[in-house]
Amino acid sequence: MMTKENSIRLHAMVEGYVQGVGFRYFVLKNAQALGLTGWVRNTFRQQVEVIAEGSRPTLEQLETLLQHGPASATVTSVQSTWLDATGEFSDFSVRF
Repeated sequence: MMTKENSIRLHAMVEGYVQGVGFRYFVLKNAQALGLTGWVRNTFRQQVEVIAEGSRPTLEQLETLLQHGPASATVTSVQSTWLDATGEFSDFSVRF
């Protein structure tokens, strides 16, 4: 079981053609499959923002997925920041 002690946080900003192409639901499906907690949302700057918590190897898998996105998206960059986990999330969701 993932605990706050062996969990970290990934904060990622995804740029490119990533809004209106199912990107948030791509992230939701993959983050849930990986057992991560956190959220994904569109920003007003036409980016997709992701906050996810889990083990470093699992978050690195998500980060790789973010670099490609769904087939309908074109990712130009992913800016990732690694932080301490807070343990505040019980699941992974889409925020609006």
